[in-house]
Amino acid sequence: MFGSLFSGGVVKKALDKGLIEINVHDLRDFAESKHKQVDDRPFGGGQGMVLKPEPIFSAVKKIQGGQDIPVYLLSPQGKKFDHRIAEDLAQVARLILICGRYEGVDERVMEHLATEEISVGDFVLTGGEPAAWIIVEAVSRFVPRVVGKIESVRQESFIEGLYDFPHYTRPRDFRGMTVPNVLFSGDHKKIQDWRRRKALEKTWRLRPDMIEQKKLSPEDKKILEEIRKGRKTK
Repeated sequence: MFGSLFSGGVVKKALDKGLIEINVHDLRDFAESKHKQVDDRPFGGGQGMVLKPEPIFSAVKKIQGGQDIPVYLLSPQGKKFDHRIAEDLAQVARLILICGRYEGVDERVMEHLATEEISVGDFVLTGGEPAAWIIVEAVSRFVPRVVGKIESVRQESFIEGLYDFPHYTRPRDFRGMTVPNVLFSGDHKKIQDWRRRKALEKTWRLRPDMIEQKKLSPEDKKILEEIRKGRKTK
């Protein structure tokens, strides 16, 4: 699965350039039972299987090799992953991601081994592998030279706590759908103001909670008030 996920795109280029290194470890290699079993039925009854603690503890111990390497358990109960966490993790020399499995992971892994739990969203996946790929992709973008200009990464959507403004390219008129005239005005101040308004408008419409969490400037508050009153954006 991981061989396919990391075989293209930004991550592949970063691997080829030696900017990042990814090592995948199979828990079965650390299982103690004859049949290399890594999960078992939950105590107390219930549906599904739970990942056993022994192979996870053994795997992490070997990978750490006596070093203090942070360990993150991927699960639906964890802290919501966002660009700030991605940027923070990019500053860490090495980190370990434990891909949980449905129905769960023995609680002792979180209590005594993991540095923290991370969730990529309020939904359940069969396994943590897709979540790990998302985290690797997002974190890699903050590693120097992985993306051409780090400034472009820092200016992307969510960095300011807002959705991105609309983007357009050629043709100017596509099947009667035209590009806003302001983008051809040559007036950079007008373009900047239009983009800011559109970013605020889209965020307020789709994610009002993000607006509530953001410290707005007096100008942003004025724009938002106009948007709330239903005034059309020029």
